[in-house]
Parts: sequence; C-alpha cells; structure tokens
Amino acid sequence: MKQKTLCKLEAVPFTRVQLADTFWAPRVETNRSVTLPMEYQQCKDTGRIDAWTWSKGQPNEPHIFWDSDVAKWIEAAAYSLATHPDKTLEEQIDAAVELMAAGQGKDGYLNSHFSRVEPEKRWSNLRDCHELYCAGHLMEGAVAYYQATGKRAFMDVMCRYADYIDGVFGPKRDQKRGYCGHPEVELALVKLARATGNRRYLDLATFFVNERGRQPSYYDLEAKARGEDPARVWFGKYSYLQAHQPLREQTEVVGHAVRAMYIYSGMADVAAETGDRTLLTALKRLWDNVTAKRMHVTGGLGPTCRNEGFTFDYDLPNENAYDETCANIALVFWAHRMLHLDPEGRYADVMELALYNSVISGISLSGDHFFYANPLAAHPGVDPHGSIQAADYQYRRSAWFGCACCPPNIARLLSSFGGYVYSQGKGEARVNLYVAGRGELEVDGQRVVLQQKTKYPWDGTVTLTVEPATPAVFAVALRIPGWCRGARIKVNGRSVPVRADKGYARIVRRWTAGDRVELSMPMPVERIEAHPRVRQDAGRVALQRGPVVYCLEEVDNGRDLSDVVLPRSARLTPKFERGLLGGVVVLKGKAQRRDPSAWAGRLYGADATPRRNAAIKAVPYAVWANRQPGEMLVWLLDGGNR
Repeated sequence: MKQKTLCKLEAVPFTRVQLADTFWAPRVETNRSVTLPMEYQQCKDTGRIDAWTWSKGQPNEPHIFWDSDVAKWIEAAAYSLATHPDKTLEEQIDAAVELMAAGQGKDGYLNSHFSRVEPEKRWSNLRDCHELYCAGHLMEGAVAYYQATGKRAFMDVMCRYADYIDGVFGPKRDQKRGYCGHPEVELALVKLARATGNRRYLDLATFFVNERGRQPSYYDLEAKARGEDPARVWFGKYSYLQAHQPLREQTEVVGHAVRAMYIYSGMADVAAETGDRTLLTALKRLWDNVTAKRMHVTGGLGPTCRNEGFTFDYDLPNENAYDETCANIALVFWAHRMLHLDPEGRYADVMELALYNSVISGISLSGDHFFYANPLAAHPGVDPHGSIQAADYQYRRSAWFGCACCPPNIARLLSSFGGYVYSQGKGEARVNLYVAGRGELEVDGQRVVLQQKTKYPWDGTVTLTVEPATPAVFAVALRIPGWCRGARIKVNGRSVPVRADKGYARIVRRWTAGDRVELSMPMPVERIEAHPRVRQDAGRVALQRGPVVYCLEEVDNGRDLSDVVLPRSARLTPKFERGLLGGVVVLKGKAQRRDPSAWAGRLYGADATPRRNAAIKAVPYAVWANRQPGEMLVWLLDGGNR
C-alpha cells in the first residue's frame, strides 16, 4: 500500500520497550496477572464470549455493543501475549475466535446482536446502534492478535467482514452513504489496511471521514426509512455524534466525548496515510479548543453525564464531572497520533497529564475495580452519573458495568503502554515519557538502545544511556514538559545549553555506546489556578507536582474538605511514603479550617467563625478511592496572603 504519510516520526512499538519503573511496571504486571483474567471471566459469565452462537430462549441475550467488549479484551490480551506468552490466554482467544467464525454469515457479516436477535434490522439504524463500532473494535483485536501470534484465523474472519462492509458502504448508487453514530471503525480500518497492505480498507476509512456531517443527513434519511420523524432525536442534535457538519468545518469539540476522541484519532490516521493536510488543519483547531477551554486539570474530558460529553467553553464542574475513563484514554490515543503528525511537546504534555491522572485513576491498584466516571470531588450522596442517592452513598470503583466499555479499554492501554514512551524518525531518537527501563529504536537504519534510570514521576532526575550499534551522528530529543522550568542537561558530565524547540531539547552529536545524558527537572509543588471563566474553580487552587495532580481524601484529612483554605504562605512538603498506595509522594502542610462545633444548632451566622490551623495531606489523584470511602477534593479554597 503506497503511502503519502504526513508523519515526521513514528512510535517505537511497545514490544521493543521494557519497563523497569515503580509506577507503570507494577500496573502493567497487575493488568496481565489480575485484570485480563477477571475481564475474561466477566465476559464469559455475562454471555459476551458466547454471544455469536446465542439462540432465542437462552439467557444473556446479546446487546448491541457486547462484541466491542470482547474485542477490546482480545486486543489487550494480544498485546500482553506479544511480551508475555501465555498458553491459557491464547487458548481462550482461539476459542472465542472459533465462536465468531461459526457465527459469521456467508456474506461475511459478523455481529452477535443483529445476527442472532434482530437480523431484520441489520444496517437500519447506524445513528443509534453500534454495528460499525463493534466491527472496528473486532478489527483492532484481529490485527493485534495476528501481530502477536502470527495466527491468521481472526484476521481472515475480519477481512471477510471488512470486504463485505466495503461493498455495503460507499459513494456508488447501490451503496449506503452512511457512517456509524459511534465512530471507531475509521481508525480500525486504517490499522487493518496497514497490517494487510489492502488499500481498499484505507479508502473506506477515508469515505467514512469525508461523508460524516454532509447534508442531507444520512441519519434523517434512514429515520424516514424506518418510519420515524427525523426531528425527534433522543439526544437532541447531531453534534452529539460529531455529525452536525463536515469534520473539516468543525471548530469546537462537541457532543459525546469518547466518540469525539475516536473520530479525531481516525481523522489523524487518514491524514497520515493519505497526506491530507486539510484534516490536519481541522485537528489542530479542535485540539486548541479542547485543551484551552474544555479539559479538566487532570486531563479528563466530558463535564456532564447528560451526554457523556461536552457542554460549553469553561464549563468544568467538579463533583458532577463525568470524565469517562474511555474518553480520557481516547484523548491519549489522539494526542499520540498528533505528536507524530505535528511533533510538538504540547501533545505529549497532554498525553502525560491524562496518563498519570485521569486515565490511571480509572482502575484500582488491585486491578479488579474500575471507575466509569472520574469526578474531581466526591461527597457522600453525590453520584457523578446523576442519579439521586442516599446520604450515605459513597462513589467507589465497581467490579464491572452493564456498559462495560471502560475495563477492557484501560486493559488494552496498559498492555501496550510501552509504545507511548519513545518515537523515532530520520536522524532522531525521541523520548516522550520518562519511565525507567529500556527502549530499542531504529535511527537511520541502525539500532539505538536507550536506557533510562529515573524515579519519575516522584523525582525529576533522569539518566539516559545511549547505545548505538556503531558510532553515528543523530539527535536525541528530550521532552521538556510544559510544567517544567529551569531544566538542566549534561552530556557525559558536561553541561549543555537547554534549547527547547517545540517542547523538545534536541542534542545533536556523534553518539557512541555508553554516552550518558543527565536531565534534571526541578519539581516544586505548584498551585494551579483555572481560567477566570471557569466559575466552578473561582477562588480555588489545585496542587500539582511534576505531571501529578493531587487531591485531599477524608481518610487523611477528616470531613468537610470544601472548607479547607490553603494560604499562599503555607509551605507544602513532598514526602515519599513507600508503604502508602503502592509507594507515592504525598504533600504535607498546614491549611486553615473553621470549627464546626461553633455552628451547633444554626445553619447561617453573621459572625464569621475564626479559622484555625490544620494539618493536611494530599495524595495523587490517580490513587484516590483505594482506601476507606469518604470525601475527596482536588480544588482547594485559595486563602490568599492570610
């Protein structure tokens, strides 16, 4: 397949990266040993694995999006197999693939719900149903499993399905000019095209991207064909689906957050493979909108449960923030793609922010409980999903969900985490994330090994050993994070100027095996303010150190956290606590609180209650809700110069 790629860099595959740090390596191992087995069991127990051969009258009637849950689990398991062979896991995938093959139609169609439950409704409601979405996740799983094992069975099943889809959809008179209400198939088709070399799949992905939002709306036409009034749409407007206007014309990130991130990732892939700069222009415009006006301080996306997505600029609530785990993960997917299309550190900054905060908060340290929503404040009785709860309700992670998109999504990210650490290009080896371990890159046709030693994110010192196969001149590019001021670099013990070009310090020299680069990034505790138009955070500050955002939990600080005031003069001291939450740096200091006993018997009072000093302890947001349930708060009252 000929390429007109816009990418100036390419990611280093996760299979060539070994992690040896204390933050990500334990998470990846827990994902392999705990998360993947329990997710398989959940899929088995709920009927998802056997859905392709379900018959009427049996329990566990297949839902319209069940196929995607199994597909993401297979993808996650395949990534794990690529680095950790496991006979049992491989046999589980093979058995699931056999069921899919048995359930596939003679024409290639493959969907457990619309094959077994409502076959007469196939392709009749692209707007609300998830046929192409499920197909996309199955394609991703098939590519991952083929690349991990070399087995063709799943790939053959999905190529037959993709060939069938290519015949159904397209610009010809006898084809449907539709596209999925839940984007995902676009990026999956590009993956399938890359794996097979079949240009048809890329062309189909391009069609779906180009067709989205064109008028007259395909969704109106298919609604009329179903005998429905197109004006009566349960979600309101087609902006919910990013289908209100052609993608190249869109200026704001709107609608369902996961769908938005997936379609932008698909746009990026199509742009990369076709050389379409008009897509890149639109993507950069949308990136600026979401990161400057519609993203939480944790890198979370989607402020409301009402549409699982976006509202308007600077609307960033805390207790009722939705920030679905899938949306935060998909932001990482999009950021990673943008980093290679437009190699600027700002994309890696957001990728890192989400990874260390709103993404990894979505799974417990034990690896078997999950957040769907990731609020920035929690209080008994408040559910970010929007339902009314009893006063003693506590928002906690769950073992599974009826809509189980998030658990296998975070599993596939963790299984492939190493692929986000490094990039490579002509004359350049690039470090995007600072993670202790080893990466094997290819620069100008030769092998270059990078060894990182660091305690990041708890410490900003990184030692990088460069080991080219033979001495050669090339650049080692180190990301200077946006949060960092005053970075220092030494090469073989000698200081070199830090000149960050678009977020990266490029060191060009003749490298020989054993050359050492020392990067020092000061990590003071920062008080972060929100834009004045973020009304929910007016007069408040968040605490951040390096890439890590912090929060207060009731277990450390008692109740009524919203009354905690942090004076500007308060000194906050970082301290590593090895035995706490897997080993984390906490922040300790003095704040101020009112004495609640002075309010006995009254709700309001004209006389202000004096504030008293009180010790506080902040923990990383990523690990909250792993101990006793209780209140949580990210944004603290700013006490000014008290």
